[in-house]
Amino acid sequence: MAKTAILVDGGFYRKRAAHLWGKKTAEERAKELNAYCMAHLHDKDGNEERQLYRIFYYDCEPVGRRSVYHPLTKKNVDLDKSDTYTWTQTFLEELRKRRKFALRLGTLSNQIAYNLRPDVTRKLLAGTKQLEELTEDDFVFVAQQKGVDMRVGVDIASLAYKKQVDQIILIAGDSDFVPAAKLARREGVDFILDPMWADIKPDLFEHIDGLKSQWRKRSEKAEAKK
Repeated sequence: MAKTAILVDGGFYRKRAAHLWGKKTAEERAKELNAYCMAHLHDKDGNEERQLYRIFYYDCEPVGRRSVYHPLTKKNVDLDKSDTYTWTQTFLEELRKRRKFALRLGTLSNQIAYNLRPDVTRKLLAGTKQLEELTEDDFVFVAQQKGVDMRVGVDIASLAYKKQVDQIILIAGDSDFVPAAKLARREGVDFILDPMWADIKPDLFEHIDGLKSQWRKRSEKAEAKK
């Protein structure tokens, strides 16, 4: 039975989950994440039984007690009073309560702002949307994570060198993990990537031992309504 560690890029998971399955309460999203990870353990792909070592969740604490200027409303937004702040705090607390979850939290950079969504910017430039038609939903809060990728790499190296697991399943969508994945594979760890149905670069396949996304994206009916 393979002892398996599941590593989750929290920012990636939350974004993909909202895209695939819609918005949910913090409690519902935490329950969903737990079920998604457990599905990997029960997946009999290759007739291999898996035993959970731990689920490592990587994210950042929400920014609190700071104000950010919103270019549309022309007002300062108190971040610790926002719905996003409350949702994120509740979500992290829900994960802390769950067995076998280990939170690895980085920090957010001081350079934070509300920016137009890329698709909205394209519409404005194309003339299919006018400035007076902008709403608050057309803006997204932007803050760069610090220390998250480093924590992922350190944990992968530690798990591999200490022979704590036979397999690592990484739920992520970019190539920042490649050096750590190569190290783990050299140490004999089976490395599986779950990009949650997102496209990955073709050259990533040579640095992993398998690619597996759990559950389907959306039902055919849901896709047809888009």
